[in-house]
Amino acid sequence: MKYLVTGASGFIGTELCSQLRASGEEVVAVSRSGAALPDGSPTLALDFASDQLDDALLAGVDTVFHLAGIAHTRAAATDYERVNFQATVNLAAAARSAGVRCFVFLSSTKAMGPPGTGGVRSEADFALSDDPYGLSKWQAESALREAEQDGTMATVILRPALVYDHHAKGNLAMLAKAARNGLPRPPVAGARSMIARSDLVQLMCSLPALELAGVNTWIVTDGQHYTARRVYDALRSADKSSPGNAWLPQWCWRTAAAVYDLARGESIGTTSAKLFGEELYSNAALIKATGWQPTLTLESVLQKQLVSAGELKQ
Repeated sequence: MKYLVTGASGFIGTELCSQLRASGEEVVAVSRSGAALPDGSPTLALDFASDQLDDALLAGVDTVFHLAGIAHTRAAATDYERVNFQATVNLAAAARSAGVRCFVFLSSTKAMGPPGTGGVRSEADFALSDDPYGLSKWQAESALREAEQDGTMATVILRPALVYDHHAKGNLAMLAKAARNGLPRPPVAGARSMIARSDLVQLMCSLPALELAGVNTWIVTDGQHYTARRVYDALRSADKSSPGNAWLPQWCWRTAAAVYDLARGESIGTTSAKLFGEELYSNAALIKATGWQPTLTLESVLQKQLVSAGELKQ
């Protein structure tokens, strides 16, 4: 089969292109910069903020994986709307016209809005997003559901929780650095859902064979609940360090987090919510509909990296 992947040079896109090509599939890779993939494969340069995909690139394509977008940066609200919302709508329309059978849109749990009072959330749980990123993803989702009511092109909307790999990024990278520099062991408080990059991509690669119809919206997690302490312990273990001591009381953590927010120009409570808030999601609907099962946890991914590098302590 022939696949088109946008955002091909990104964190998830590189793994997706690698797995598809390893299976012998034909891949048209598109990225904003046109940078080559890690294996040297070229990508086609396209900035969705200002350009649209050449319709000729969709000829013969069976499935479009739309991963491109602005994520977790302090962009203007209009930029989120233009790239995450409008560009998604335009690409889906072009794919439909070209006879593409399946359109897979990588959304986010942020499209569901803030978690509110807690508990494990399902696809039906929704609160209007309070940030431009989440709102733009929700707008794109809504437009796709509206456009595909006639069912001419199967549409899959995936809402992955925080995506991790053996190379820590974003908040995980920040916590890993802090753990290496002597940060005390966090208290047991809060929890969040996550998903391994390899598991997420394996799911995506399996979707075209399912012969789906209509619009399908699924949350993607590994089914685990990760507290800040569990993540800290996993990162310390991966760094071949001892678990560390939990000598700092929780009120001190919250005070330090507030000071950190002020220093970074963030709203007070932002860091504390990331460390000790509860943001849990259910993958039950996805598993029931597809039969997919996650195979990895944060610990197993980090452990595997140590084994492959020959660094595991005996």
